[in-house]
Amino acid sequence: MVDNESGKPQSGELFGVPYNFEQPSISRMLSSYWQPGEGMLVEKPFGVGYTLNLANWRSWVVGLVVVGLLWQESQKDRDGEAGGDEEPVEVIVDDD
Repeated sequence: MVDNESGKPQSGELFGVPYNFEQPSISRMLSSYWQPGEGMLVEKPFGVGYTLNLANWRSWVVGLVVVGLLWQESQKDRDGEAGGDEEPVEVIVDDD
């Protein structure tokens, strides 16, 4: 689609990556994130690139892995295991 004022396309593809800068509607937003029968990645309803298709079970696995990694990282920070409390290590190199 071409914007009449500037003559620039508001949606399309650039180097194989989709983009869409048309003002999104609620129905377009919802239908973009839930597309049964499609793959794990679908075109974003607004912006550049792809997003997760929440109708695909693989997207939920990816989401759970991300949440698990973020939780694990927050536990490390809370317990003081971030790496700043370690003692320095002396390394001796023997040149024979």
